[in-house]
Amino acid sequence: MSIWVLVHIFKNPCFIFGPRTRFTFRLDPRLHTNGFEDSFAIKRLVSFKTAVPFHRIQAWKPEADTVMPVNVNYGGKQVISVTPQLYSYALANVREPEILRELREETATMRGSQMQVSPDQAQLLAMLVQVQGAKRCIEVGIFTGYSSLAVALVLPEHGHLVACERDEKSIEVAKRYYVRAGVSSKVDVRHDIAANTLRSMIQNGEGCSYDFAFIDADKKMYQEYFELLLKLVKVGGVIVVDNVLWHGRVADPLANDSKTVSIRSFNQTLFEDNRVDISMVPIGDGMTICRKRQLFSP
Repeated sequence: MSIWVLVHIFKNPCFIFGPRTRFTFRLDPRLHTNGFEDSFAIKRLVSFKTAVPFHRIQAWKPEADTVMPVNVNYGGKQVISVTPQLYSYALANVREPEILRELREETATMRGSQMQVSPDQAQLLAMLVQVQGAKRCIEVGIFTGYSSLAVALVLPEHGHLVACERDEKSIEVAKRYYVRAGVSSKVDVRHDIAANTLRSMIQNGEGCSYDFAFIDADKKMYQEYFELLLKLVKVGGVIVVDNVLWHGRVADPLANDSKTVSIRSFNQTLFEDNRVDISMVPIGDGMTICRKRQLFSP
């Protein structure tokens, strides 16, 4: 009997389909392709037979409220709520290069590690860059470089990424991994306040010359960062904004702290902005993908 089950990846719970099992593993050949996933292959559990229990795999029980009630606002479609168990399954299907895994694990030991994007977010950013064929990118707020490294890994040989970060210790970690990954020639780290860097780039005649940008920095500055990046990105270019769901607080009418109010206001302003097409995606802490559609003077 053969069946797909979830194995232990990222130290999260897994599935089991019998109290006494023996497991057979093989590499899924579909994972051996060029690009972002080259250096990482998930071992798929493809069969089991009655034998000795495998203590590291936990019993699976359906979680309540995984499927939300049918609602006309969802177009009559049954949509799911992402439970911890389901999210573990999603993470198990992320093709994370070994160098990114090492950076993620090192970052997890550092103060402020919650600022790092999740593996599935990094994979989405890399996919957007690849689909777009982006060559020139900007990242506002790199922290230890996980997302910027994911992007740099898929940029073409002569690709260029401007990485804005003001924390020197974070930059030191990021640079070390850029070198290890062989992408340091693609990444131009700017150690300064991001808004100053972006204004300088505009003044230097770099307007409308970038393909892709990612914002993951000071939440109260989101609107200013967005306006500056909109001048730097080409028509048809993409700007991705992180933390737009802000731990769910944006939907809580009683949450009125300054960061929540700022993000909520930014989301509303972006919703009404006819210069861009937008798609808010509930991945990680929420990301909004924006495509510049209206040509205006930089």
